[in-house]
Amino acid sequence: MNPEHDADTRRLGRTMGFLATVAFLALGWVSFHGVIERRDDPNRNLVVEPGASELVLRRDRAGHYRFPGLINGRPVRFLLDTGATHVAVPAHLAEALQLAPGARSTAVTANGPVSVRETAIGERAFGPFRLTGVRGHLNPGMKEDEVLLGMSVLKHLDFA
Repeated sequence: MNPEHDADTRRLGRTMGFLATVAFLALGWVSFHGVIERRDDPNRNLVVEPGASELVLRRDRAGHYRFPGLINGRPVRFLLDTGATHVAVPAHLAEALQLAPGARSTAVTANGPVSVRETAIGERAFGPFRLTGVRGHLNPGMKEDEVLLGMSVLKHLDFA
């Protein structure tokens, strides 16, 4: 028996075992990533047929309705919020969405009162719906990129 050959064989075996483990983990991640993504964001690839007059949304795992849309032609993620009076846009998105800050006001949020800037949203679109000239707020306290779709929009829709 050659000790150098045995050491090389063990080293090769450990390397092959390590590579097999990495390949197995990668395959598992690829397999389950799509499942987890669909559970966490079931409306991410929302497709609406041309001429449709309804939008069917699925709740995410937290029980919320999140879905893609547009503000002034720019893509955004909406969160349906029946507790919000207006559309609440994170202030850090104002420039990218072409929203001009207007008068200061105070909004009462789940986290308490916050100083916001009023804004007029030229066009908002989601699914088959297009709305123009709806009021909104630019909220500096919102750190995420989700836009809360409040009752100033939702009052124009029927829910089932």
